[in-house]
Amino acid sequence: METGRASKTALGVAIRRAAHQLIDKPPVLDDPIAVRLVGNGYPRLMERAMHPVGRDFRGFMAARSRYAEDQLAEAVANGVTQYVVLGAGLDTFAYRNPFSGLRVFEVDFPATQVWKRSMLKNAEIALPSNLVFVALDFEHQTLAEGLAEGGLEMHKPAFFSWLGVVPYLTLDAFRSTLRVVAQMPPGSAMSFDYAVAPDRLSPIGRIAFDRLSERVSAAGEPFQLFFTPEDLDAEIHRAGFRRIEQADSARLNDLYFNNRADGLKLSPLGLGMLVTAQV
Repeated sequence: METGRASKTALGVAIRRAAHQLIDKPPVLDDPIAVRLVGNGYPRLMERAMHPVGRDFRGFMAARSRYAEDQLAEAVANGVTQYVVLGAGLDTFAYRNPFSGLRVFEVDFPATQVWKRSMLKNAEIALPSNLVFVALDFEHQTLAEGLAEGGLEMHKPAFFSWLGVVPYLTLDAFRSTLRVVAQMPPGSAMSFDYAVAPDRLSPIGRIAFDRLSERVSAAGEPFQLFFTPEDLDAEIHRAGFRRIEQADSARLNDLYFNNRADGLKLSPLGLGMLVTAQV
């Protein structure tokens, strides 16, 4: 993504989360704020997100946020009081945060945050007192510097989410962020998703991947980084994390899509995986 403009893919994700609230009952992720934030300004995109063809992608967008927030809840139960949303985009957790003692730090490019704050204002969504915006221009500041200046207490554990970001990074940028989180105090953790290496996909999965890749490239945000589960595991341990859990579509179906009357579940295409790494 270019640092001077807001993210188009962030809008697409928010629209799919909003569509999930409107069409999938009950929602895997209970996020009424997404509907308010998106509003009525994107009828064609909303119609596409609600189409049966987009069902799997819509389900994954909801499941990955639910997964990260479930991991966060476990961290909070263990005493964590700081939550960092890396590449926050139009994430809505801070505006429906059920944990009164949890500070939320939204980290993103300055242009994306200006755009988001405008959308929040237009939707009349109030900014909570325990939310901190960390506008970070990576050309002039490191993640660690930005977090420290934003008020994150670096000597205390924190939970990080990093959703919908890794596939767009270079390997160096990915490793740099891992190192920052891995240097946080014990009890810290991070949940993120990654794209499975295309040569590991089935023929049908590869077709789906190619179509998705074409769309994000056309939006100016091409995929760059892919992993096999084994390579990702090695990267996490090399960075210094103590434990790692990976969740594929089958695992997410077991967690969130069993016994649904509407039959919503993730397909076995397996384009993406979810990870939680603990310090």
